[in-house]
Amino acid sequence: MREVVHARGHENVSAEHASTFEVTSDDWLTPAGDCILAVEADRVPADFEDAFVEACRDPGATIRAVLTVTSEGGETHAQTVTGRGHPDLTFENERSHVGRTSDYVDDRTVLVGADAAAGDLDRDLVDALAEGAALRLELVVDGDASESA
Repeated sequence: MREVVHARGHENVSAEHASTFEVTSDDWLTPAGDCILAVEADRVPADFEDAFVEACRDPGATIRAVLTVTSEGGETHAQTVTGRGHPDLTFENERSHVGRTSDYVDDRTVLVGADAAAGDLDRDLVDALAEGAALRLELVVDGDASESA
């Protein structure tokens, strides 16, 4: 089961945060937003299908965030961040998607226990985002809940 979000990089993308990564529907980014990878997301967690949300609430679920970045010149960079589900995930936020290395959950959280944060991402991918490249964020959930949905 999957959900796809399209966004774009921004000149202030630094991707230096040690414990989170974020994709936001905001159309701006300040240098302080060191976890934000992209802006102008075309979808937010509140847009996701109920079955996807339910599958992500399974603590045994594996959730992968597949980040594919394509520059205007057609160069592509991809990286996958793997985390897990949590019973408290709500997917109610109407602004941002946040992946976390911790188990903290709020309405922006789309996965916990991530094996990477913004600061761990490939620097070529980050540089492309800082130049305004397009981002395709594909969230894929695997686990008992998704198999029965």
